[in-house]
Amino acid sequence: MPDEIVFSRPLRTPDELPNLDTVLRSDHSHGDGPFTATATARLKVVTGASEALLTTSCTHALDMASLLLDLGPGDEVVLPSFTFPSAATAIVLRGATPVFVDIDFSTGNIDPEQVAEALTPHTKAVTVMHYGGVPVDLDAVVGIAERAGIALIEDNAHGLGGRDGERRLGTVGAFGTQSFHDTKNVHCGEGGALLINDERYVERAEIVREKGTNRARFLRGAVDKYTWQDVGSSYLLSELNAAVLDSQLASFDTIQAARNRVWNAYADGLGDWADDTEVRLMSDDPNLEHTAHLFYALMPDHEGQSGLIQHLRGLGIRAAFHYVPLDSSPAGRRFGRTAHPLDRSEGFSSRLVRLPLWAGMTDAQVERVIEGVRSYR
Repeated sequence: MPDEIVFSRPLRTPDELPNLDTVLRSDHSHGDGPFTATATARLKVVTGASEALLTTSCTHALDMASLLLDLGPGDEVVLPSFTFPSAATAIVLRGATPVFVDIDFSTGNIDPEQVAEALTPHTKAVTVMHYGGVPVDLDAVVGIAERAGIALIEDNAHGLGGRDGERRLGTVGAFGTQSFHDTKNVHCGEGGALLINDERYVERAEIVREKGTNRARFLRGAVDKYTWQDVGSSYLLSELNAAVLDSQLASFDTIQAARNRVWNAYADGLGDWADDTEVRLMSDDPNLEHTAHLFYALMPDHEGQSGLIQHLRGLGIRAAFHYVPLDSSPAGRRFGRTAHPLDRSEGFSSRLVRLPLWAGMTDAQVERVIEGVRSYR
């Protein structure tokens, strides 16, 4: 059998080892060193954010957003059930309640109508995720948030570099969160970032990220010593991780071009198969700029999902399902609430198959995946 085609593989970029060597030869391997500064500057260029803070993970960036919004017992945050658990745990850790709503079945993104229906006097924020790097209906969601006077948090773990017209994903809400886990387009093993798009939160965000101290101001020479100011934790990315991230971000355009090559090949090579088998492929809206973070096939039923995954595994190709809806999970039932059954989230989750997609895939590997999928009936 040919070598297995893995589901995801991080791309190596040219300056990772030289950057790491520079850090190891220096006296500064903890956070907020020279590579933190250069990687942050590159991130601002890619996202268009005016302020960005590197963090140890996207999970911690979400935690920071909850802290900055002063979430607490009695508060509610509306979010999609079809998303990663970190979005909910960031709410629950503050004693607030996640309110799960359903998705738009055509994209996997949050349904704005359900957001509006879920609002109560206790709602303090809405968290959206740009699933697969495809933008949420921002016009609708922003309008809802503004009319209700609540904050918008963009979980942009999939959406680095994505756009909705002139708007760049992660910069529309009060906060945007990024992931640099090694399954993401750009990675540093483990890492993340908080994009701060409301200047009212900038100074406090630095304090929360620095264990509740004003150390960032001290390092800039704004104060002669730093002290405990607020709640916080150690959310700083190490300089070793930042060195890898700096190299990755320097290669952002190359990475995206390679991923789009794979995405487009799947879309072109599987279209007629999908039509013949009543499968719906991830679509490319010409009005939106997705990030080629993933490519999926939505099978007619759960048996089709299981069948295709097993069929591809037998051919040495690793495909995957995705999120189990949070409202159906043990923790979701314990800590959150829903107004009614979320049938679209359940249907989407039980039918979704994600195909291998990584920047280093060869044309032969891509063609092998296409042929493997097409051979499943």
